[in-house]
Amino acid sequence: MNSSHLFQPNRALGYVSNHIPPNVRYIDQRRENVVITCVGRSFHVYGCNSFRLIRTGRIHPADITAIAADGFLTYVAAGNQIYGWRSSVDLRKVYRGHEKPVHLLLPFAKHLISVDGSSLLKIWIVSTQELYLEIPFANDKFQISAIVHPASYKNKILLGSTQGGLQLWNLKSCKLVHKFEDFDSKVLQLEQAPAIDVIAVGLHSGKIVLLNIQYEEIVIEVHQDWGSVTAISFRTDGTSIMATASSNGQVVFWDLEEKAILSTLMAHDDSVTGLQFLPNEPLLVTSSPDNSLKMWIFDLSDGGARLLRFREGHAAPPTCVRYHGASGRNIVSSGEDSSLRIFSTVTETLNCSLGKASYNRKASKKQKKKSEDPFRMPPISYFTTEVTRDKEWDSIAALHQGLVQVTTWSYSKRRMGDLHLVPEAFQNKQHNKDFTVMATCLCLSHCGNFITIGYSSGHVERFNIQSGIHRASYGFPSAHKDYIRGLSSDNLNQLMVSGAADGLLKFWNFKQPNSTVIKLPFDTIDLGDPITLIRTHRESAILCVALDDFTVVLVDLDTRVTVRRFEGHRGTIIDACFSPDSRWLITTAQDCVVKVWDIPSSYLIDHFRVSHMCTSLTMSPTGDFLATTHVDYRGINLWANKSLFTNVTLRGLKPESEAPLLDLPTAICDEQQDGTELSHDNVKQMEIDELEDALEEINLEYNSPPQLSNELITMSTVAISRWQNLLNLDIIKKRNRPRQALKKPKAAPFFLPTVAGLDFEFDLQAGTGDKTSSAGGESESRIIDIKHVDHLTPFGKLLNAAVVTEEYNQAIDYLMKLGPSMIDHEIRNLTPFNSGSGSLPVMGAFMRMVIYMFGQRKEFELAQSYLSLFLKLHGRAVVENENLSQLLPALEEAQKTGWCVIEDKLLYGLGVVSNLRNYSV
Repeated sequence: MNSSHLFQPNRALGYVSNHIPPNVRYIDQRRENVVITCVGRSFHVYGCNSFRLIRTGRIHPADITAIAADGFLTYVAAGNQIYGWRSSVDLRKVYRGHEKPVHLLLPFAKHLISVDGSSLLKIWIVSTQELYLEIPFANDKFQISAIVHPASYKNKILLGSTQGGLQLWNLKSCKLVHKFEDFDSKVLQLEQAPAIDVIAVGLHSGKIVLLNIQYEEIVIEVHQDWGSVTAISFRTDGTSIMATASSNGQVVFWDLEEKAILSTLMAHDDSVTGLQFLPNEPLLVTSSPDNSLKMWIFDLSDGGARLLRFREGHAAPPTCVRYHGASGRNIVSSGEDSSLRIFSTVTETLNCSLGKASYNRKASKKQKKKSEDPFRMPPISYFTTEVTRDKEWDSIAALHQGLVQVTTWSYSKRRMGDLHLVPEAFQNKQHNKDFTVMATCLCLSHCGNFITIGYSSGHVERFNIQSGIHRASYGFPSAHKDYIRGLSSDNLNQLMVSGAADGLLKFWNFKQPNSTVIKLPFDTIDLGDPITLIRTHRESAILCVALDDFTVVLVDLDTRVTVRRFEGHRGTIIDACFSPDSRWLITTAQDCVVKVWDIPSSYLIDHFRVSHMCTSLTMSPTGDFLATTHVDYRGINLWANKSLFTNVTLRGLKPESEAPLLDLPTAICDEQQDGTELSHDNVKQMEIDELEDALEEINLEYNSPPQLSNELITMSTVAISRWQNLLNLDIIKKRNRPRQALKKPKAAPFFLPTVAGLDFEFDLQAGTGDKTSSAGGESESRIIDIKHVDHLTPFGKLLNAAVVTEEYNQAIDYLMKLGPSMIDHEIRNLTPFNSGSGSLPVMGAFMRMVIYMFGQRKEFELAQSYLSLFLKLHGRAVVENENLSQLLPALEEAQKTGWCVIEDKLLYGLGVVSNLRNYSV
């Protein structure tokens, strides 16, 4: 097995950008600017009008290291090669020759300039993919770190180095034009200023120098105090403002006339690697490795910028994902960046953030201008959601790594709640350094009113999620003597289940009248091994309990009996979920394997392995997708359930068998998502030299054979209107007769031959026959040979040829393409009598053709219809002719044999249906 039986990669959510600077270009056809961002081994294209994802690139064999674009192609450097894409999916050019990874690209008229890690500069001819020029540099003397083409400098480029030097080269003559005086820091950025001859130089020390390269004079020199210069851009809408980005997320706006700071902007939580003003617009596009892309507009009264549009995902890998609601369109995700987000599986424009966890939300809002928030809480390790009271109060409860506090969030209001739930016994101890109790698990009641929390001390407490008031405690003095690993409650709030590291599964009454302490459980199950986690399918009252010995146990909540035990994982169980109909249990462990267990049969029916360990998984309420998150990946991966759109044969697998390795899904854009099927085309990774073949789409469509078996009768695919009314064609023509007589088409001049038919067309083949002259120079004779005169119709000619060859497929194919009127015309003209143009051998060939169709058991209804029309028109002629009448017994036998097969199948089906109707329990 080379793939999963049940799941195939569909798409990834939550990827926006990384540390590679984006590229901004204008598309004439769309009449808007687009931003091309890098997301690992692929790239995204966003439209600036709405920041909608309009294109996604193919998967490259290595991580992308540089992106550039001109008016026709998008150039992507991945590893040692450069790929030229048209419309993001059409590979047009591949440039090979570098031995080190390429980190700089610059389109240069009809050429492309590339620089690799060894500072080898290559110039390619874009159209022919040939190498035009090659200039090697020594890394110890001049390691190229930046490149720019000065405006109006023909055939010249300016290079910056990590040693701080600048060099101006003429590419046509391959000569060094000028070597500038070295700076005292590494050159990181080179940007052309709106003024001719002026280049902005960004240094690692934070200094920005505007250099006049014609006279080698410094026009302006400023310094930013927020780190090295990571990007530079100039406004071109009539305002002399320069924007510089820093490594701590700060963007500084400089007034070039006053040579002073105009304003600052805390744009991102991480380094700003992309900074670009849109041409002739007061709009600024920024990107960052924090997985965000933002557009800022300058419309404030003080000339400052405000956030206009943005796209962002988790800045760190997600830790927990869960579907919210019954529609299966929204996924709630928590990340290591302490944020909680909502991702839409329909369109990226519906994604939103619930904010970052904070001890004091009001104080955190005042920290926007600072890179670090001292009130930020640790990342969310686990959360649970309910939709019953979603519109009324908080419906999400979350655990934080190492904290005793439990936070609540409002899905409806898209923000963090005001509650920080801590039991009264722990409130005075949480600031003590020796206090190590933390919340370890929780569950929300189905009614949405109560939240039950388990702690590492063995306590289990229940709170009201609306008011935060403590309602009940389970066990006295504690529910368990060890670490609480899992909690669950039933649909009717009658039962509470707790599991701990002591291996005990305890069943408690959810509430006890006139008491806030439920002291004793009414039942206990000793599972023998420490419990790892607990997951529940409330509708079917099934409890999934994962143990530390890598096994999974299913417990029936109603009978409190162990009903299933699954073994096969080779690592600690990390997460588990049920399918909506509770037939499948999906588990994942530290062995990087996802397993699907069939609960009724107790078999392992599917498994697959991923390259990075799965940290969380959840199944859609509609059963169409499985969502997973993985270590070191910031996105949410969706796997399509193939059993919903194709036939899947499920069979038991050996739990210890090796699982196939699958590639993680990639992102698709909204335009692709609206028009594609569920099975998104997956691009397999191959060798670098075979990338063109690897980027071809894989055909997943199943082509049915013309005939499944000779034992069955196969009907044709011809429209029913072409054969059903052949016997009643005269009545239909009479009923549809026009009220007015048809007008005779205008005749062409006698010397212009036309083609017979309804459409007025000239006979272009007339008079083009070969007129070879004789040896005496005389033209060929115009006397018509009577042997060459043939009055047969096209169908009659095919039948006449089949008299000798006995090949009837061409005649059958020709007849299947005709309409009812032409079929009637062709069959009517098979006879030589009554002004017909046929012959008796042709009529016999037609009868043998029908026998052949019955014998092949294909196009059964067509053969019946053609035979009925033939006998209606020529029945008397067939009976009166001895040669034709001899074919009738064979024709009858062939027709009877085919009908018996259909009759047996119909009677069998009717009998089964009748038996099922009469069956009663």
